[in-house]
Parts: sequence; C-alpha cells; structure tokens
Amino acid sequence: MPRLLNILLIEDDAIEVMKFKRVVSTMKLQHKIIEANNGEDALTILKEKEIIPDIIILDLNMPKINGIEFLGILKADDVLKYLPSIILTTSGNYKDVMECYRLGIAGYVLKPLKYEDYVDRVTRILEYWSINEVISQ
Repeated sequence: MPRLLNILLIEDDAIEVMKFKRVVSTMKLQHKIIEANNGEDALTILKEKEIIPDIIILDLNMPKINGIEFLGILKADDVLKYLPSIILTTSGNYKDVMECYRLGIAGYVLKPLKYEDYVDRVTRILEYWSINEVISQ
C-alpha cells in the first residue's frame, strides 16, 4: 500500500504550484504538501522542524537562493542531507544536471510542455517515493 508523503515543494511560480497540487489531488491520496517560494523560505521551514518532509521537490530557477545553492546548503547539513531531493525543472542544461547529481539529488525530471505528460511524470515520481524503502524506515 502506498505511503502518504510529506512533500516539501520549492517552487516560485504559482501556476506550477497549482499544477502540482492538482496532480496530487487527482491521485486520490492525501499527500501533505508544504510550500516554499524559494530556497531561503525552504531552509527556514526545514530549520523549524515542525514537519520533516519525506521528499523535497524543487525547481532550479528561483529568486533569493536558487535550487543548486539550496542543494549545496541542504547537503552540507548532517541531518538534512539524507532527505531525497528531486529536481522538477525546465532546465535541461547539462551542467545543471551534472551539478545536481554531484550534490546528491535523488532524481532530475524535466517539466514537459503538455499537461498530460506533466501529470504522468509527477504521478510516477510520487508513486515511486510512496513505496520506496528509504521513506518507510
């Protein structure tokens, strides 16, 4: 049975947040989505430790602290570095991809243009992580 996830969604685009939430609601699972508009806000949420997310889904292109800078800070923390981080972005830049994997991400997914493809990709991400053994421990 799939596990319900606490998801930290780090995304500055309100339309993208709406799309993501719509996909989650169509899955008929009660995943909890914690929103952060940028890396700086996400770090504040993580430091408060009210809710520790099971996974982090983040965009790369954000104001204040971008996705790569956020990952550098996250992965330098002895506790938070183990949180699975999945990039969901429009950037197919090879340097971005390689830098994210060097920093220790769990996955890199490009946002497709067609909504149906977006639904498919987000659904697959969440289905995988809701049965992953790392999360269930």
